[in-house]
Amino acid sequence: MSLQIWTYLIVGATFALYIGIAWTSRVKDTKGFYVAGGGVPPLANGMATAADWMSAASFISMAGMISFMGYAGCMYLMGWTGGYVLLALLLAPYLRKFGKFTVPDFVGDRYYSSAARLVALICAIFVSLTYVAGQMRGVGIVFSRFLEVDVNTGVMIGMVLVFLYAAIGGMKGITWTQVAQYCVLITAFLIPAIAISLKLTGNPIPQVGFGGTILGGADSGKYLLETLNQIGRDLGFAEYTSAFGAGTKPMIDVFAITMCLMVGTAGLPHVIIRFYTVPSVRAARLSAFYAILFIAILYTTAPALGAFSRYTLTNALSETPYSSVPAWFGNWEKTGLLAWVDKNNDGIITYRAGAAFAGKPTYSGETGAHGQRLVTNTPLDNANELYIDNDIMVLATPEISQLPPWVIALVAAGGLAAALSTAAGLLLVIASSISHDLYYRIINRGASEKIRLLVGRVMIGVGVIIAGYFGIHPPGFVAQVVALAFGLASSSFFPIIVLGIFWKRATKEGAISGMISGIGFTMLYIVQTKFMGVSPWFFGISPEGIGTVGMVINFAVTYGVSMITKAPPLAVQEMVESVRIPRGAGAAIDH
Repeated sequence: MSLQIWTYLIVGATFALYIGIAWTSRVKDTKGFYVAGGGVPPLANGMATAADWMSAASFISMAGMISFMGYAGCMYLMGWTGGYVLLALLLAPYLRKFGKFTVPDFVGDRYYSSAARLVALICAIFVSLTYVAGQMRGVGIVFSRFLEVDVNTGVMIGMVLVFLYAAIGGMKGITWTQVAQYCVLITAFLIPAIAISLKLTGNPIPQVGFGGTILGGADSGKYLLETLNQIGRDLGFAEYTSAFGAGTKPMIDVFAITMCLMVGTAGLPHVIIRFYTVPSVRAARLSAFYAILFIAILYTTAPALGAFSRYTLTNALSETPYSSVPAWFGNWEKTGLLAWVDKNNDGIITYRAGAAFAGKPTYSGETGAHGQRLVTNTPLDNANELYIDNDIMVLATPEISQLPPWVIALVAAGGLAAALSTAAGLLLVIASSISHDLYYRIINRGASEKIRLLVGRVMIGVGVIIAGYFGIHPPGFVAQVVALAFGLASSSFFPIIVLGIFWKRATKEGAISGMISGIGFTMLYIVQTKFMGVSPWFFGISPEGIGTVGMVINFAVTYGVSMITKAPPLAVQEMVESVRIPRGAGAAIDH
């Protein structure tokens, strides 16, 4: 069977499974809709948390970024992994004991203020919309290549699917769907990694093959990483394993991005809310352990897959006549994620350091002398002629390595599972923030269960439409869009959650001032550097890492304002003390 038929079969089967699970798990009350009834077993919650957390950025982009950035690309690996450990050990049990439906719920009650709840709600929506836009873009990319539809059409198909199972099942349906999606995505990630490792190094364990020698070809017997270093030197790139050298990011920027991803992870509302779905604090700790274990399987494989991809892709394309490139080149060229501009008119692909042209490829609709799609972008003054989008590395490597079509189709299903699982969790955060924290807690306290459920489902629809718009018109690559969401989360939620749990003197005035100043600075910097052409002016820190500075501002402002304002009521201070006692959490509470 052809690749396209395999893709239709496998992707169609997984979609049917997701809809079936959502239908059998459909909910009729708000507790089931917001926190899955609070009775999810720890093992299932661990799998669901892993799927929720491992987004399209983790599945599609992370190995690609490590592949192109080498050592420096591991900041994404360290930041996201460290952030989850931080969340699991420092925050999750206490948040679970607090027993509220949402993060704005926690902020509103801990800081005894509807204004603080409203600011937290706005922050949650900003963070979630930014993050979910990256997921929808990832869905579009997978659809465009493997089902051969336009990226925008792929985004719209993803919008319909995620709306169906998120609106029907709420958190209960999303949880059990995410369990299935974890099984799909981890299988889809591991099978090609094992196959490529075996083919390239003779070792079926990618983590071991990563440090092994190459099995055949011109580099037979050489260590893979040493060979990649040599290729980098020959083609003008930085050495693959070099840290903070020429051609790589400066140390301060790597530190800022890593820290931003770490504290941003710990402040992401769709991950935090998962700890409200288990029946006890002990179950929250146990599910956090399972989640780390399940996440580690993919995260320890990604650096190996990135190295395999870099070696295979460079060998397949560098100094190859365009007329001789494999069929997959043309397929990916159609998606706009791969492009070639023949600067010296020799018909041979020259792959060197630097961007081939300014911006993303814009096609003229015409083909060149060698059959390549012509771009209208202005070529840059360097030797490189090849444009490769980070996002295609994981998806294209099985094709480049000539694996069977069913493996390639399985990778497509895995990419969709990763994007859809995270998108569903984020959409539920948006829906619950508006329907519960705004509509029910602030606007209409007398709303019935039926009305609140209806508002929640309508808000999922609104969230899908907005996310789809930004998925069609993204401000960057999938991983870059997601990185911005982490910056917003780190500068808004992390400081006030930490201080809310561990410092009873933190006041509502301090929390509101801290959130506004932290996210305000971060957003201003991102808008300036991403959309207005301003160079990074704060010690050269890139917009992906500026959330670290926003976090420090939030901490400082919250502390300073809290010290000069009236202390919280005694009941709130006693509640903060009781939350830190590691026992006795009840079910999620609907106040």
